[in-house]
Amino acid sequence: MAARISVHIHAALGGLADEIPPAEWIARAADCALSAAAEPDRAESESAAALSVALADDETVAALNETHRGVAGTTDVLSFSNVHFGEYYGADARPPPPDPAEFVLPPDCEPDDIGELVISYPQTLRQAAESGRDARDELAALLAHGALHLLGYDHEDERDAALMRQRERDARAAQRRAGLFD
Repeated sequence: MAARISVHIHAALGGLADEIPPAEWIARAADCALSAAAEPDRAESESAAALSVALADDETVAALNETHRGVAGTTDVLSFSNVHFGEYYGADARPPPPDPAEFVLPPDCEPDDIGELVISYPQTLRQAAESGRDARDELAALLAHGALHLLGYDHEDERDAALMRQRERDARAAQRRAGLFD
């Protein structure tokens, strides 16, 4: 694995512990997504980057969503980039800090940490059930989507969305080639 990926499972998910893939699997899925999705001129630095993945409950993700995006309710994945900044706030939301440097990073944050993904695991399970996909497949898709946001991709306009969809396909193909679904 080229990227340094740490995986954290929120204590509130204790009742779902048997359903959560091993941390090594989650890290491999995220690493595949980072490696495949990075643009060629940025691939070496971003595939060697550090990333934190946290699986949390709906309440935790809803609180983060409200605090950092001004959006009430849970969501599937939140991407907190240490590298890229963007405007993801609605008209009624609190504005972002005027200076991105004011965002407080954890004391153990390395200079090449690209950020953190926070995924609602209960939402992952609901989406998997709704789409008829396996929970691991849904989780891998969310890891790819979130990793792309950390790399600076978004889907705010159709051109950007098309590029992001292509990078998601690339990331998902890399995950399959790595044997994550065998």
